[in-house]
Amino acid sequence: MQELQEFIASNPDPRELKRALAVRMVEQGYTYFKIRDILQVSVGFISKWRQAFEAEGIEGISLKYKGSKSYLDENQRQAVNSWLSEKQSWNLSELMQELEDSYNVVFASKQSYYDLFRDAGISWKKTQKYNPKKDPELVEKKTRNYNLVGKS
Repeated sequence: MQELQEFIASNPDPRELKRALAVRMVEQGYTYFKIRDILQVSVGFISKWRQAFEAEGIEGISLKYKGSKSYLDENQRQAVNSWLSEKQSWNLSELMQELEDSYNVVFASKQSYYDLFRDAGISWKKTQKYNPKKDPELVEKKTRNYNLVGKS
């Protein structure tokens, strides 16, 4: 019970916390139906995690998935950031080629490349030389009206 209390106090992931609370409440004598109503879980959920805790302890109610391994390690990400910061201009296809040549990495999504730009403090958004919605006649009219109002 002490191990369970320490785990709850360690502020685990909310999913783990709900599992631990369900187990603790069972051990404190709450009925499954009372626990179900308090935690808004199913009776099967309570039973499953109680059994997992009895079989494996805290490890039984802990999340097993830890995420996928990054394609680039921290040193490689730092090297890419340095490479990007040395450049005067940036190009997505150039970054893609550099990663493939240097690290044999090809991301499935362009978002991963955009994240590298962002981490290096670079905006990858394309700029436009002019506003495509600009109406020269409307601008002239507004300028004329502004000048008339400003001179009054």
